[in-house]
Amino acid sequence: MAKYTMILAAGILAASAIAAGAQTTGDWVLGNYKGAGYWFPGVIDRVQGNQVTIRYDDGDKETVALRDVRPYNWSIGMKVECNFKGQGEWYRGTISSLAGERIGIAYDDGDKETTKTGRCRSR
Repeated sequence: MAKYTMILAAGILAASAIAAGAQTTGDWVLGNYKGAGYWFPGVIDRVQGNQVTIRYDDGDKETVALRDVRPYNWSIGMKVECNFKGQGEWYRGTISSLAGERIGIAYDDGDKETTKTGRCRSR
């Protein structure tokens, strides 16, 4: 039984590594929220089989297939879209600073803001 459990665990780990960069519970990731093609930051709450439950930085929670999860890879200089001042509209910009869930954005139209990662997404 122990040998079977080890083989099964190794298989699950290998599948997770391929689909989500070996992400585990507690890791910060990007999730393809509602399969819409946009990647939002969040933390893995649970991994079960080929499903991952993500608690997104904006407070939403969703269970998705492993293929809909990427390792968190945002960095300074990367292009993202953010909800400027929480007004509901998405605007393109470049990450100018990162400190945990605080993110500085230099918008393409010249505006700048420091906001939360939960108000941003990437493609």
